Amino acid sequence: MRTYHLHTPGRIDGIVARDTAHRPDPGPRDIVVRMRAVSLNRRDLLILHAKYPLAAPPDQIPLSDGAGEVVAVGDEVTRFTVGDRVTSTYFPNWIDGRITPAVIDQPGATLPGMLAEYVRLDQDAAVRAPDHLGWEEAACLPCAGVTAWHAVTGGDPLLTGETVLTLGTGAVSLFAVQFAKTLGAEVVATTSGPAKAERLKALGADHVIDHAANPAWAQAVREVTGGRGADLVVETVGPDTIEQSVRAAALYGRIVLIAANSPRRDSLEISTDTLASSLLTMRRIFVGSRTQVEAMNKAIALNALRPVVDRVFGFDEVHEAYGYYASGAAFGKVVIRIA
Repeated sequence: MRTYHLHTPGRIDGIVARDTAHRPDPGPRDIVVRMRAVSLNRRDLLILHAKYPLAAPPDQIPLSDGAGEVVAVGDEVTRFTVGDRVTSTYFPNWIDGRITPAVIDQPGATLPGMLAEYVRLDQDAAVRAPDHLGWEEAACLPCAGVTAWHAVTGGDPLLTGETVLTLGTGAVSLFAVQFAKTLGAEVVATTSGPAKAERLKALGADHVIDHAANPAWAQAVREVTGGRGADLVVETVGPDTIEQSVRAAALYGRIVLIAANSPRRDSLEISTDTLASSLLTMRRIFVGSRTQVEAMNKAIALNALRPVVDRVFGFDEVHEAYGYYASGAAFGKVVIRIA
């Protein structure tokens, strides 16, 4: 089988392909998955450049997100059978409840990743993929999908008729638009340019604000919400937008902080004047548990939702896929088809 390895950190061409004679065999509690597709996330670039909080060991197999077909199971496996369609999970050991330091291991970082023709997983480290999704779509769910689901369903419940604010057109924001609409929320989204605005509206956004034309876009959010502001802000940019996000939030609004770092700023700064008129709460999240993955998949299946896939590359085009993703040009997920 063929696998890719991060042989030389800091360079896309430092990701090298290797061929081995045999696919892995399952242990007693393991499944072996023939991978069909994988997808890229922001953390994969951070790992590539050795800037991720969890250090990857030398020669690690990259990527956390993948979908494929179970081709072998161990003697003690009870959750899956041969032929099941599955996806990976971002935190294989985080089943439910709050995350703890004991369950922070992740594929593509501290554990071997998904960029391989076959992978071996503990049966607890996978979930069934929604039946209506293709392989490329299913491969988009484990990181960005679950993060967005956690953002809109974790903490205080999102009530029908509340307003959700999303920022930009990254994969988490696009998932958040879709999930918020299925929960009966009004969605305000920011982006730059009319083409992206039209695509956001087609996805379900009720209002789209051009942040390039409106640098102080918080005021525009208040205008389209009748002065109230957003009940929930899915903050995917962090240091560059946090001040405007706080200004855009309703009096008792909630901000879910997903991105806390930026290449331009090394701290979150909120002016005292901005905080003085707010009673908001801020919650930091990081992807989600397997229980949240399964709840998300039920909602995706019930509402026939489909992830937004921007572009699909071949298994021999891994470097091109990384380069395209790093360019920031994608509207939605960048996927690598394996088989």
